[in-house]
Order: sequence, then structure tokens, then C-alpha cells
Amino acid sequence: MAITLNGTTGITTPDITSEAGLTVDGVSFASGAPANTLVTTSGGNVGIGTASPTYPLTVYGASQSTIEIESGSDTGEGRLYFTDPSATAIGGIEYQHNGDFMRFYTNNAERARIDSNGNLLVGTTSAGGRLTVHGVASAAASQFKVGTDGYPALDFRNSGGGQQGYIVVNTSSVAYTSVSDYRLKENVVGVTGASARVQQLNPVRFNFIADPDTTVDGFLAHEVQDVVPEAITGTKDEVDAEGNPVYQGIDQSKLVPLLTAALQEALGKIETLEARVAALEAA
Repeated sequence: MAITLNGTTGITTPDITSEAGLTVDGVSFASGAPANTLVTTSGGNVGIGTASPTYPLTVYGASQSTIEIESGSDTGEGRLYFTDPSATAIGGIEYQHNGDFMRFYTNNAERARIDSNGNLLVGTTSAGGRLTVHGVASAAASQFKVGTDGYPALDFRNSGGGQQGYIVVNTSSVAYTSVSDYRLKENVVGVTGASARVQQLNPVRFNFIADPDTTVDGFLAHEVQDVVPEAITGTKDEVDAEGNPVYQGIDQSKLVPLLTAALQEALGKIETLEARVAALEAA
């Protein structure tokens, strides 16, 4: 093994050339290590696998570059911290083996983590889905900004990759869109008997238990499910494996086609009655 020291190449001693290898400051290099295994420049940069490190630490590999941080126990932590000269403003990345999650820090506080199931959590440590974002009272939980108006800020696709909907940000509005192209549909027929179905709906006024001071208009999901099932998600009185409620939801926009058809039926009857009244008045 050759060593370059202060511009001199080829320093050899029995210890350096022995098959036992070379140890420098506690770091062991096996005999026959590749060139530029460890290089220190006059500017103080350290290079591993490169003779020209451009940063305080540069790691280069022909096929991959890897820095491994190993804890001393199976329940330990691997950390990469970034500090200012006073070491008071800490940012960094930490892998917690006991729980198998990755934490991300800024300004000496955890801001986000990826849990053991691959869920991304921002502002919280409890997963509510693949992406969970919690805000504070003075700031929005999340913000989506597009570079050009009229393009989707969010695009929703099914497991097969097919587009199912999107949220489009325009100059002065936001459109929440489900795909409705005629090329995706077949067996198209008109809505009939809409008035009778609307009569089965039961609009009510209520307040949510969590907000007793606010009264709103709406529906009970399980009642609507009998009339317009596509507007409702979930099952009445459903619970999870631990007995916690799994609440039903409603997409009230799914009621619009039925309400429109019922209104058209009512308008048709009104026009017929108006024509009869006009005929009687003219007689």
C-alpha cells in the first residue's frame, strides 16, 4: 500500500507494507484497499474514494455511495445532526431502531417522520393514513401551490393508475373534480321517478356533538344510503377490530343528478298546468 504524505509518495515501513493492513486514527484499512481510500486535502476536506473532495466530507463509490451509521445496540439510534457554532440550533435525521421509524428535525424539534409502515407524518407522531398533516391554530395544515393556473394541484388515481379526479387551482377559484367523460360510460339512460325518490329523502337540522353551538342543515347518512347509495361511504353502525366507530360519510354532490331530474319533472308539471290554466282563461 502506498501513502502520500506532505507531497511525498511511496513511504514504506514494515508496518505499512505488512499484510495485516494499516490503521490510521482508529480506522482500519485492509491490505490491498483501492486508491484514494482516504484522502485529506490541504484545505481540510476529507475524501473517501476520491482524490478531490469538494466538501468537508466527500464519499465516492464507482457504483454507489453509502454512509452507514450503526448504533451500539438493537434498540439504539442512528443520527446525523447539523448544528451551528454554538450547537443550539439542531437539525438532522434520526433513525430510531426501537420502533423502526425515521425522524426529521429542524430548529431542535421533530417536524416530520416516516413510521415503520412507510406512512409520512408531518406535525404529528400518529398516523391517520399514508400521509398525515397536522397544522397549528395560526397556520394551515397544508398548502398546495401550482406554477401555472389551470393545472391540477392534486391528482387522484386508482390502484391501476387510472385518473379518478383532481383538484384544479385557477386564478380566482378551485375546482374539485371527479372524472365524468362520456368515453368512460355506457348504458346511459335518463333518470326517471326522481320526484318519488326525492320525497324519500329526509332533510334535517342538527348540530355535531363536538360543536353543540352550531346548527346546520343536512342528512343522516344511513337514511340517504337507501335512496342514493353512491352518495354514502361506510356501513351503518360499523366498528373496527377494537370496537371503535367507523363513521359513515356523505358526498352531497352525488344528490345533484337526482334533484335536477326531480326539478325537471316538477317544471314539466308546472308548464302543463300553466297551459291548462291559459286554455281555460281563453275559453
